Amino acid sequence: MLKETLLEGQQLADAALDRLIPLETEHPVSIHKAMRHSVFAGGKRLRPILCMEAGRMVAGSLPVGIDELGAALEMLHTYSLIHDDLPALDNDDLRRGRPTCHKAFGEAIAILAGDALQTQAYEVLARLKCPAEARVKIIEEIARGTGTVDGMIGGQVVDLEAEHTKPTAEMLEYIHRSKTAALITASLVSGGLYAGAKDNEVGKLRAFGLGIGLAFQIVDDVLDVTQTSEQLGKTAGKDTASEKATYPALFGIDASVRKADALVNDAFLELQSFAERAETLKELARFLVERKK
Repeated sequence: MLKETLLEGQQLADAALDRLIPLETEHPVSIHKAMRHSVFAGGKRLRPILCMEAGRMVAGSLPVGIDELGAALEMLHTYSLIHDDLPALDNDDLRRGRPTCHKAFGEAIAILAGDALQTQAYEVLARLKCPAEARVKIIEEIARGTGTVDGMIGGQVVDLEAEHTKPTAEMLEYIHRSKTAALITASLVSGGLYAGAKDNEVGKLRAFGLGIGLAFQIVDDVLDVTQTSEQLGKTAGKDTASEKATYPALFGIDASVRKADALVNDAFLELQSFAERAETLKELARFLVERKK
């Protein structure tokens, strides 16, 4: 069942992305080639899938047009990866098994490709096929999740400033909850809002997202020190080389894995009121902590 969910979600997200991002032949071709290079590099599409499955759980079936919301989330995620990989930040050569955007197209075009994906995402969000009130809430939710206060950019800033220092557990949790969990949470909450979720349902999706998002990043940190670059599709060992603040560095691998498992188990409790309709999201959460890349 999970394999079918992942495949269907990937196909829906990819079709929407292909439809919404300008073709490589469209002028100016260099920027559109760079955008597509990074977007179609074989990502798992986890954020669109979480968004779509949250919508399905709330509505009882997949809401029409939610694939475009998922595509916008993937554009934002990919923009963050392009910028993360730049020499000024993580300085990485490999992403999703292929050369990073700046390696393939140069730094200037890579910066602009990230910018373009971000602006394209908001154009897509502004046209979502849902009530205007829901659309505004979705845009606010996603903007906050990618922003500076408890959001993705804020987490990236603290992550950079924490390099070569001795981070506390509190700082580490802030980095992970902001840098990674915030966009995962926004994906789930926006999917629920698109499907017409009530306030209490939004609250449960938010708590679930914060739990599994933190677990996802902990597992990412573990994989960075236990898998090869070939297995990961990105450069392994970068966190250790950069002396980044990570859970394995602070607590060790075994304790980190236990922490991720506990976070997911606690997150499951948030979805109890959805009963059987929550099973797919729970399966996805288990996949996030059991994956090998």
